[in-house]
Amino acid sequence: MKGATQRICEAMDVRKSGVDPAAGSLSGGNLQKFIVGRELDRQPAVLIVNQPTWGVDAGAASRIRQALINLARAGSAVLVISQDLDEIFEVATTVAAISEGRLSQSYPAATMTREKIGLLMGGMHGLETANAH
Repeated sequence: MKGATQRICEAMDVRKSGVDPAAGSLSGGNLQKFIVGRELDRQPAVLIVNQPTWGVDAGAASRIRQALINLARAGSAVLVISQDLDEIFEVATTVAAISEGRLSQSYPAATMTREKIGLLMGGMHGLETANAH
């Protein structure tokens, strides 16, 4: 357990006040990095994350995003749910949106723009409609 903790803290640059602090003593960003790191350390076949970088500083967000990309490149399926379009464009290979309880068709991220995602978020679920703008 201690080895895993040390490995995660090093991999995710978790800053802590002592050798083995209580989780509650970590700052919110460091706790978030540790939790994401713990899940990534398990090398899951499938990982679903919601708002993985919400509330963390730019450096922590970059580290978390890169770790998600690395996990996907290693062969895991990674589903990122995020309101942050910059995050989506950085980590996604495929993009879909939920609007009015419906999941849109998915599209290659390389073909998407903010405007196209906005149309999907607004309920325009058809490929022709999204690609026309």
